[in-house]
Amino acid sequence: MSCDISAGRVLPCKDAVGGLKNVYFINYDSAVSIDEEADGTVVSVSGWAATADVFKYELKGNSSLTQNIQSSRENGTTAFEQVLELTLPKLSAADNQAIKLLSFGRPRIVVEDYNGNLFLVGRENGADVTGGTIVTGAAMSDLSGYTLTFTGMERTPASSVTGTFPAA
Repeated sequence: MSCDISAGRVLPCKDAVGGLKNVYFINYDSAVSIDEEADGTVVSVSGWAATADVFKYELKGNSSLTQNIQSSRENGTTAFEQVLELTLPKLSAADNQAIKLLSFGRPRIVVEDYNGNLFLVGRENGADVTGGTIVTGAAMSDLSGYTLTFTGMERTPASSVTGTFPAA
């Protein structure tokens, strides 16, 4: 593997927006198949219809994906920490159960942003819930819901995903 870059980058247009639209949780040991190109781009994620292991969560505001590069010259290592922060409004008994199970597991997560980009978090190792809250809020306009932080540690940044994902 070469460590030399092979292309430059021009200043892009100012047509991108921030924020996340949806996340799709894929149980780590599910039958969903992830096929990749040599450059790490996920070519397809298949098996949606054959499994009940994929769950779509719609998002609105206050959710983000940050990827931190952790590199050590002394150790000769580089890893990519993928941090997904979600805000899910409204408390319910069913959501409490789902949050508990997400906290116990290590799902792979497809993240969809408002630019139409899809990224796969936790491709090799899954992502763990590393923090969060279940909060009622104090004032009437405060959040009554969940905040969750998922963290994945991978050899590469979150891969771009192509293909169509289920509506539910």
